[in-house]
Amino acid sequence: MARGSGGSGGGKPGGGRQAGAPGPRGLTERVKTARRRKPSSTAWLNRQLNDPYVREAQRLGYRSRAAFKLVQLDDRFSVLVPGARVADLGAAPGGWCQVAVQRVGPRGRVVGIDLVAVEPVAGAKLLVGNATEPDAVARLRAALGGAADAVLSDMANAATGHAGTDQARTMALAEAAAEVAAELLAPGGSFVVKVLQGPDEPQLFERLRRTFAHVRRVKPKASRADSKELYLVATGFKGD
Repeated sequence: MARGSGGSGGGKPGGGRQAGAPGPRGLTERVKTARRRKPSSTAWLNRQLNDPYVREAQRLGYRSRAAFKLVQLDDRFSVLVPGARVADLGAAPGGWCQVAVQRVGPRGRVVGIDLVAVEPVAGAKLLVGNATEPDAVARLRAALGGAADAVLSDMANAATGHAGTDQARTMALAEAAAEVAAELLAPGGSFVVKVLQGPDEPQLFERLRRTFAHVRRVKPKASRADSKELYLVATGFKGD
């Protein structure tokens, strides 16, 4: 349930240029093809070295370029309000928790859960476990001290290279996250979930429309242009 994007950096995020707007790329760097390195690996390294979001994540101390996706979504929809209780499903490597802690402030509470242990994030509580298992909601509710105001899910399986399989697996995680959100959210709460464009996505979209006041499909600028990922942003949870 780790994030699908790379990029790392140490230290505390913050300061300088607005987080959602990386600066110019500068000079393009090229990776020489090593004897034992596959061309696909070389291409991936080239993309990482010349990705402005990877560089900005390193500069600001975010653990993943995916942090900017949440920054851009929240700038538009304000799901991370000061004082909010936030659950992050599939929290590794912790970039979304970092953003959530910054946005909700000291009066808020952020709890992340992942199959693997996540390096501590200042201001967040991190649980080890399967976010889709039956006991996850109870554990998250206890750690949050009540119902959540926002549930976030950037969960994704490792890519297989087969578009249909990857889409189906990602959608299965998205649907499981929606079930968690339905049990964990307080009335009026928000849900942000990653999906992949394909035949299963419209069904989840319509399902969320029945339980939230507003649902939008959004592709943040930080999403790679060649990626089929979208985010469904659902606000105004209707509750029972």
